[in-house]
Amino acid sequence: MSSKSPSKTWVDIVEEAQAHRNATIAALSPLAPKVPSNFAKSVMHIPEELLDDSVLSITDMPPEDLLQALSTGQLSAAQVTDAYLQRAAVAQGLSNCLTELLPSLARDRAIELDDYFVRNKRPIGPLHGLPISLKEHIGLKGLHCTTGYVSQWENIAKEDAHIVRVLHDAGAVFHCRTTIPQTMMHLETDSNLYGVTVNPYNSSLTPGGSSGGEGALIALRGSCLGIGSDVGGSIRSPAANCGIYGLKPTAFRLPTDGWGYMMAGADTTETVLGPLSTSLQGLKIFMKTIIDSEPWLEEPALIPMPWRPYSVPTDRPLRIGVLWHDGIVKPHPSITRALNTIVSKLRANDVEIVDFAPHLHDKAWTILASLYYPDGGQADSELIATSGEPWRPLSEWIIKKNPCVKTLSVGELAYWLEEREEYRKEYAMHWNKYGVDALLCPVGPGAAPKHNTAKYWNYTSQWNLLDYPGLVFPVTMVDKERDSWNSDGQILGDQDQDHRKLWDPDEFHGAPVGLQLVGRRFEDEKIVGIAEYIIAKAGLSIQKFD
Repeated sequence: MSSKSPSKTWVDIVEEAQAHRNATIAALSPLAPKVPSNFAKSVMHIPEELLDDSVLSITDMPPEDLLQALSTGQLSAAQVTDAYLQRAAVAQGLSNCLTELLPSLARDRAIELDDYFVRNKRPIGPLHGLPISLKEHIGLKGLHCTTGYVSQWENIAKEDAHIVRVLHDAGAVFHCRTTIPQTMMHLETDSNLYGVTVNPYNSSLTPGGSSGGEGALIALRGSCLGIGSDVGGSIRSPAANCGIYGLKPTAFRLPTDGWGYMMAGADTTETVLGPLSTSLQGLKIFMKTIIDSEPWLEEPALIPMPWRPYSVPTDRPLRIGVLWHDGIVKPHPSITRALNTIVSKLRANDVEIVDFAPHLHDKAWTILASLYYPDGGQADSELIATSGEPWRPLSEWIIKKNPCVKTLSVGELAYWLEEREEYRKEYAMHWNKYGVDALLCPVGPGAAPKHNTAKYWNYTSQWNLLDYPGLVFPVTMVDKERDSWNSDGQILGDQDQDHRKLWDPDEFHGAPVGLQLVGRRFEDEKIVGIAEYIIAKAGLSIQKFD
């Protein structure tokens, strides 16, 4: 990406970016319903009040049902695309989750797919006619790819990202692109380009980040399946905060070519692309479709590993470890209640539960935070300085106020890479000691945080350092009548004390609570299969989470 100084002021560029977004929404025909200017903090109910039943009936379907209707001709790609364009536009008005709508591109593709279906009497591929939303930094030929920086507004993708091409060939329709934060390194989604994206359950809370636009959009059913990315929690945080499903895969299983990312030396901590969806099956469909295309034949860095069926063992009990806390910050009461709820359901279904002790999770954060910016944050600082845009609070926190961010010499970088590999070995032995099939744990130390307070990443970033896959699923909601601190609970330290002060039962009441299922490297299929089992046994599969 270029860091050439723009000829316009950063304010001019912001006006241009937002005018472009507004124009793409105004290009809808018919226009989407106008969102009221005054509404309550929770907007989850508003789409049902504004949109026609024909739109709601389509957009409320999970992706697996939608694909069935599309593949049998019960619904046309044009019908489905039009419905999602309408609902995505409404979602933007309610949560500020889009960078642009893609009505022309999506409709042209839908017509092409419908023509194919009429001629051939069959779908073009496993995703025939399914609208998929894209996080803004994922390259789409001819469109802006800013990675959250004002100075990158004129950066135009020269080609579609590899993952986009695979999904297109499978029959997908790309109908919108979603917001990201400045620097991409926030568990929040706010930038000078597009402002703050809010949580549709409560506008005082964040949908998470950096895939927070995807989280808010999918929660509002403006998409049923979208692509996010994750280097510290950026898929899992929005999934949990917004009451949806998300998967951070093992690195080098999904294509990595053709998407923007500015963090210098990023190969020291692998960033992965992965799905967010309204259903667990949506995650599975996404992963299987891409891996079945054998993307390693085009991108040799990828591991040539097919999608492997997994079944829960029948000759012994399933063995699930539970990480109640990481030894640094105890989760808020709502998270602990969610863990207790799942554990009691699993025990009632003869699942073996093992208390899993944390192993030096504070050390893991020190290693990872030291590897995030081996250039001391210079590249990001220059990109911000080039346009003159102000630093967002969480950009400043992760780069300027992070004591681990230093310019590393070759020797210092080698030291931290050695520390990473040593820690990975230690944790493998630690896991072996417990012999669990998967690990159930918090996604964050609380439900969706208030804006600019998401400063504790360890419950997700831990698994980025280890390159373990993590799957998030919704469990419950914060309930101020049921969730309260145990007055006798031991304080673990200063960070725990500080985080405890963030607990606000009145504000968090009604916010989604999700949990995370973690497996070892390349056990992506295993955690999907175990999640299916857990969700069924816990009775979550019949839950309508809104």
